[in-house]
Formats: sequence, structure tokens, C-alpha cells
Amino acid sequence: MIVNVKESLRPVLPYAGLPVLAVSLLLLHMGQTEPFIILKYTLIIVFGYITAVLDLKTKRIPNAIVLAMLAAWVIVMTPKLFYDTNAAIELLKDSLLGFLLGGGLFLFVYLISRKGLGGGDVKFMAAAGLYLGFGGAMSTMLCGTILAALTGLVLIVLKKIGRKDAIPLAPFLYAGIFLTVFFL
Repeated sequence: MIVNVKESLRPVLPYAGLPVLAVSLLLLHMGQTEPFIILKYTLIIVFGYITAVLDLKTKRIPNAIVLAMLAAWVIVMTPKLFYDTNAAIELLKDSLLGFLLGGGLFLFVYLISRKGLGGGDVKFMAAAGLYLGFGGAMSTMLCGTILAALTGLVLIVLKKIGRKDAIPLAPFLYAGIFLTVFFL
């Protein structure tokens, strides 16, 4: 099934002010932090928000969003390699570890759970791991999955969903990203 990106983004547009507010808070929170770090976190907040809304409304994470995340990361990372090579190499190592942790752990769960976890979640978490690094990817996955599990349990107890029903994970991963960027 081919997804039209323009049509996919239509449900997100009414809420476009929320990531702008989050980015404003990020700028206030980070103060005198390096512009590269602010840009990196701004991108993951915006891409995470778009992904969360799309997953919530359509129960899908389009490959186009994940590819855009990867392309933006490369575009942002490339100049850093030229003007601060040593720091960029360390950041690149951490980013690749985050990519492997996020994508690898979610791929493992995807395979052993017989697709209980969506493939889009695996790709999204791998791409998010590039932005967050090893520690950020770990805390995002931990916070996001705990929030999803608690929400699922509450919905089951309230008989809103059954034990086998799926809930979209990306909104909870976005909450984990938000908590990681602002508080951890």
C-alpha cells in the first residue's frame, strides 16, 4: 500500500502549534547549549510529534517520515564533521549505538512477538536512536514502553480494549522522547 505523504500529514496540521511550543520550551530549557544540539533535539521533537499523531490516527508510521528523519540527520550531521571533526566522530559513535540499540532491540521484540510490535515502530525507534544516542534511546524506550504498558493495563481494566487489541506505540515513544530531552 502506497501512502500519500500529503494526505498522511493532513491529520497532523491542526495540531502543528504543539511542536512549536515544545521547541520554544526546549530553547528556554537548554539556554546556552550548542546550536547543533538544539537543532538535533528540535528535529526529533518535530518528527516524533508527526509520527505520534499519524500513528494515533492511522495506526501506521509511513516510511516517508522515517526516511525524512534519516535524511535530516545526515544533513545536520555533515557540516559538524567538517567544523568539529573530533566531537562529531564521538557524536557519530553515540548516534550509531543509539540506532543499533533502538532498532535492534525493537527488531528483536518484533520478531519474537510475532509482529506484536509494528515494523514502523522498529524503523522509527532506530531513526530516533540516531538523534538521541545510546543513553537517550535507552531512556526513551524504557519510558515509552512503561507508559504504553500502564495505559494498556488501564484500558483493559476499564474494558475499553481486549487483551489482544493493539494500541499505537509511537505516541508513548514520543512521550519518552519528550521526557528524555527535557528531564533526563
